[in-house]
Amino acid sequence: MSEIQVASRYANSLLDLAKERNSLEAIKSDLDSFLAVLKATPELRAVLRNPIISPDKKFSIIKEVFGPSVQEIVISFFKIVISKGRAEVLYETAKEFVNGYNRINGVIKASVVSAVQLTDENKAEIKRVVEQATQKKVVLQTRVEPDLIGGFVLTVGDKQFDASISSSLSKLKKEFTQKVV
Repeated sequence: MSEIQVASRYANSLLDLAKERNSLEAIKSDLDSFLAVLKATPELRAVLRNPIISPDKKFSIIKEVFGPSVQEIVISFFKIVISKGRAEVLYETAKEFVNGYNRINGVIKASVVSAVQLTDENKAEIKRVVEQATQKKVVLQTRVEPDLIGGFVLTVGDKQFDASISSSLSKLKKEFTQKVV
């Protein structure tokens, strides 16, 4: 079974438990923190993936780092997953949990890559347009990439809208090349 499938099953189990205990928001918040720490600390992710490190040692590290700040149910969940020898899927499980939470709450992620930093008004307008088009609450992430020259690339789910100047120039170059030959 692939890592994503295993992570998805664990995430669904945790989602069910969180709904049952009315602690969906708290657990989502804890897993957001967990993801942020793992993104910022590749060494911790390496420890979780390392088959040489014992499950007990992995759990003691996780408990030391996250124990004081997360719900007891999350720590118990981490303990179960680690004790089953699946510590390497904790990161993907947390991501899948957040995706499931977003589906339940009608939230969709969108990202905008632009040539320059967007103003708050630009972000609000993009968010409004995407919310109107999808009928979902939008969590917008932005990134600056000067190579775009101008314009932006908007990604919503698996759809992409490319309004960048570099993309337009590439298309124009391709058209000229095809007509010359």
